[in-house]
Amino acid sequence: MNETTHIASAFDRDLDGIQALIMKMGGLVETAISDSAKALEMRDVDLAATVRKNDKLIDALEEEVAGEVARVIAMRSPTAGDLRTVLSVLKISGNLERVGDYAKNMAKRTSVLSEMQPVNGTGASIRRMTKLVNLMMKDALDAYIQRDAGLAADVRARDTEVDQMYNALFREFLTHMMEDPRNITACMHLHFIAKNIERMGDHVTSIAEQVVYLVTGEVPDDDRDKADSTSYMSAPKED
Repeated sequence: MNETTHIASAFDRDLDGIQALIMKMGGLVETAISDSAKALEMRDVDLAATVRKNDKLIDALEEEVAGEVARVIAMRSPTAGDLRTVLSVLKISGNLERVGDYAKNMAKRTSVLSEMQPVNGTGASIRRMTKLVNLMMKDALDAYIQRDAGLAADVRARDTEVDQMYNALFREFLTHMMEDPRNITACMHLHFIAKNIERMGDHVTSIAEQVVYLVTGEVPDDDRDKADSTSYMSAPKED
């Protein structure tokens, strides 16, 4: 084995290790999304607390990915194509970490909402929206592993549906608040949760775009349809 082959083999091993971290991180994020939605619907404060606690594991994995990427760049001096792969992994891990943060924020508000009168039907609506985002996440990660630009493009297109569901929920919350002022506080919390889920969809879409870039070498240059018509009511970032 000559030196060039040896370096390429070492890089491949390093990349396999980083990809394993990404998939572990993705699995934790998928669980956080589904558990945060279940905790909200079931008013399960213990499950919400678990989501918040496990976010630290996601954060730690992002730091580990960043450390491994820095090590690989320093030690392997990857070529242009390999560098594209490594940098895409770094961006994907950052998007996963942000999705985990939004799941944690959902869990925080669940603890507050559990002490309020339920708003009829909203839990099931949020669960459907969360289920769509989680399926997009699964497909985005599958597209990454399989280097499937077509599947990634399909994920990207589905974000419009997430935006449409968010718009419908926004109108639903307004209706509940107008019908009964006692719903106002709960609906405001629910709106923040719905906005967090919509933003999860945006980050999953960013993962899909990184896959397209990884496979084709080009970032999608068409303007993605954003169907969120309530951006002026966007929820502020939470820690």
